[in-house]
Amino acid sequence: MSRRSLLRALGGGAAGFALAGCGVPAAYVQPGDRARRDVSAHERTLDFANWPLYIDTDDENTSRRPTLDAFTERTGISVRYTEEINDNDEFFGKISPALMNHQETGRDLIVVSDWMAARFVRLGWVQEMDRAKQPNVARYLDPQLRSPAFDEGRLHSVPWQSGITGIAYNRRKLGREIRQTGDLWADDLRGKVTLLSGLDESFALLMQGNGVDVTRWTADDFHEVCEQVEELARRKHIRRFTGNDYIKDLSTGDVLACQAYSGDVIQLQADNPDIEFVVPEEGAELWAESLMVPNLARHKRNAEALVDHYYEPAVAAELAAWVNYVCPVPAARDVLASAKDEETAALAEDPLIFPDDAMRKRLAIARDITAEERASFAKRWNSIAGL
Repeated sequence: MSRRSLLRALGGGAAGFALAGCGVPAAYVQPGDRARRDVSAHERTLDFANWPLYIDTDDENTSRRPTLDAFTERTGISVRYTEEINDNDEFFGKISPALMNHQETGRDLIVVSDWMAARFVRLGWVQEMDRAKQPNVARYLDPQLRSPAFDEGRLHSVPWQSGITGIAYNRRKLGREIRQTGDLWADDLRGKVTLLSGLDESFALLMQGNGVDVTRWTADDFHEVCEQVEELARRKHIRRFTGNDYIKDLSTGDVLACQAYSGDVIQLQADNPDIEFVVPEEGAELWAESLMVPNLARHKRNAEALVDHYYEPAVAAELAAWVNYVCPVPAARDVLASAKDEETAALAEDPLIFPDDAMRKRLAIARDITAEERASFAKRWNSIAGL
């Protein structure tokens, strides 16, 4: 299951989907009603909900998580860590009844994709973090991730990991380079291309291929992409629309080029050096999955301390070396570069973990789909992707 999993078909997902998409006024929580008395001082614990396989584990004992253990040893704060988030909409449906009814969720810290984080922010379901208690976040957070449109100034969210949605392809089998998104539509790739099925995961790269500034895209830009993709699907140029199963298609050679996530490709390249990842000349989407403190969390201060722990460059480096996504702490690069292990040190030079300046110029954080746009846009996209 992709961490940036597909948007469920209208009516087929969690009950909270329609609620978030329509922005039901009754669900909005005023700022003064989001916090409760914090018990962090005498309850040295916190509950942290995350995605599977999204944190470092010990090679000999996979139940141990070294960076979390180090936090507990340093602060005395124990962490109840659960890998319970398998799908953004499913998790939204799981905790939305409590949030809309002004009840605690039982979680002090959660990680969701930024397009879902935007819904939580709009609904007033997460608390503003106290940056005075997070000096590492204030100092080391990647400048390119500091102020997304949905959460200006990153007041309510902090990136856990980041990544790039670009193009992966098998250069040896294709026999040429791919440099632009338009290269996917060449005749020699007919029936050998896949796109991501999720609306939020797919649209930005396709718009960028049309030369659109995705920080300020319009409804016309969206419908133009839909018309193009609809025609390509009709002509069977696009083999199918996928979740993370594109990995298998690319590995077996059933697909020669596809829309892909940078972190996945690093893993693929370890087994097949012919697989390449490209940020197209017109640009690619930079995204993040972010830490947030839900309303009425009992251990907000403890959660803020854990967030700041992961922004210490040495800790960020340890996590980055394990998960292989774009590290939101650029200063971690120097830590990895100084590693005695050659394989670990080489990660510091990987542009898919630490994008260089040339790549960064082609990366952009897309404007989020608004509550007013979502229902009609999802209906059109899902009809094309077969959801």
